[in-house]
Amino acid sequence: MTWASSSSALLAKLISQLCTEDLLRPDGDRLSFGAATYSFSASRGGFGSYQVVAGSVRRTAAGILGNDESEEATDPVQFLVDAAGALGLSGSTVAGYVAELSSTLAADVRIASTAVPNVDLVGLSHTSLEGHLTGHPLLVANKGRLGFSASDSLRYTPEARTPLRLVWLAVRRGLAEFRGTPELSEHSVLKQELGSTWDAFRSQLVDPDSYVWLPCHPWQLDHVVATQWARELATGEIVVLGEGPDDYLPSQSIRTMVNTSQPDRYQVKLPLKILNTSVYRGIPPHCSLAAPMVTQWLRGLWHRDEVFNRLGTELLGEVASVTVRHPQLSSGVPYQWTETLGCIWRDPLTTRLAAGETAWPLAAVLHRDADGEPLVAALIGEADAEVWIAELISTLIRPLLHLMHHYGITVNPHGENLSIICGPDGLPSRLVIKDLIDDVNISTAPIPARGPEPDSHDRVLPRKPWHILRQYLVDALFLGVLSPLADVLASSDLVAPDKLWSLLRGEIEEYARAHPQYQDRLEATALLEETFARYPLNGYRLTLGYTDLDTRPPIPVTGRMPNPLHGVQSIRPAREW
Repeated sequence: MTWASSSSALLAKLISQLCTEDLLRPDGDRLSFGAATYSFSASRGGFGSYQVVAGSVRRTAAGILGNDESEEATDPVQFLVDAAGALGLSGSTVAGYVAELSSTLAADVRIASTAVPNVDLVGLSHTSLEGHLTGHPLLVANKGRLGFSASDSLRYTPEARTPLRLVWLAVRRGLAEFRGTPELSEHSVLKQELGSTWDAFRSQLVDPDSYVWLPCHPWQLDHVVATQWARELATGEIVVLGEGPDDYLPSQSIRTMVNTSQPDRYQVKLPLKILNTSVYRGIPPHCSLAAPMVTQWLRGLWHRDEVFNRLGTELLGEVASVTVRHPQLSSGVPYQWTETLGCIWRDPLTTRLAAGETAWPLAAVLHRDADGEPLVAALIGEADAEVWIAELISTLIRPLLHLMHHYGITVNPHGENLSIICGPDGLPSRLVIKDLIDDVNISTAPIPARGPEPDSHDRVLPRKPWHILRQYLVDALFLGVLSPLADVLASSDLVAPDKLWSLLRGEIEEYARAHPQYQDRLEATALLEETFARYPLNGYRLTLGYTDLDTRPPIPVTGRMPNPLHGVQSIRPAREW
């Protein structure tokens, strides 16, 4: 795929999403901005979405002789500049978003130039597969990564597929704090992660136990720690111990590193002071402090829950953390300056797989290879496509419905946070959930089954009413994964969109039949109602702009969107609850 074709695809996505979010309102197949008019071919999908056909966009503008000139349009930056007035964008917002679009396009070209056929992808490990995926299906500038240079992008991004080693720091105790789940001591975590390097690092310090040790991303050390924490480095409050012994690959989130030398060691979530997909990718201190506590609480619910055990749903806990608070900067300053140093260790996935099982990130079902062929077709293989999709939907929705309605808890179930485990027959069979501390919400209403929450003194679990809780399921899974999946399946004549939504509706209705005691909660979440609130992910960045803020603001609601589950006939699942 050339630069022009990647650019054309990004332009089509930009127009599609701005129209889907009702930020632009086309007149049929045209958008007029005064100086320029754009025409295109588009179809409509679930949730009222637009799908503009790449390569179909034309730009018409007045020529130098006063006549209109029309040409094929492939440039998303030119479109944004033309549409800036209609979108109400300031000059600084245009400039910032142009930088994100350009970075995304450069990454798209790199991915396309190194793309491999699906037949090769299906044999990759879960970790290696992440380096071939193309990013968030709804966010247009999904690889903006403001802060990374061009060489950084060639070194530290998932699509670089280049292993790196983390640098270990020792931070004076009192400035840093370790926390872990009850079975983990500070030393046990360090010995597991460092192996024999543990002794070599200890020999560098006069009093090694007066420090808290943690890994640091090499980019963060060079660009942030060495400057923002220069005094602490000079005085010995922070000591650079050296490189750790293992190689890591970045996941799709960039800041979560997966150990490839020792896959049974922890995943590591590290702060990066880059702006990507709407926010800076630091680690808030309240999240690192609370992660082990929240994990242990959820584990307790999980281990004694009959449904989760029967379904085999896996929870990758965030089991240990180090929090480093800046001694001067705290509240009232832009949040990216207070989230620069710390780490969270997460359970590995590979240790959860039984013999013959395989796993892949949910985002994989949206991937297309260099020939435009969908990876989901290769994952389905020789199975009946409708049966395979029915198993996928059942695997996804059953534990999430139970978590929300039995416990009043939601996670953020988008394509990065969920993984699918397939059995030896290749059919989806079990769900893996991760990224807990920053994405777990609980109902405002107290729920007896959930018991007392672990954050009664210092709340880190947001309380939300039922209709807001359900929106995480709607936006992250229904809109963010299943709707584009429906389009992928339809384009390959695998499964019709209405069939997918009918299968999902059947699962929801089956849950309601099997759990009449939750009728009031099901009525409150109303997953089958006619419309849902619209939370525009792209509009969030364009409305917010690039002003520094001391908190991460919520995404505003802009109108309603039609629910594709509302009008379809349900298909009752083959397996009862």
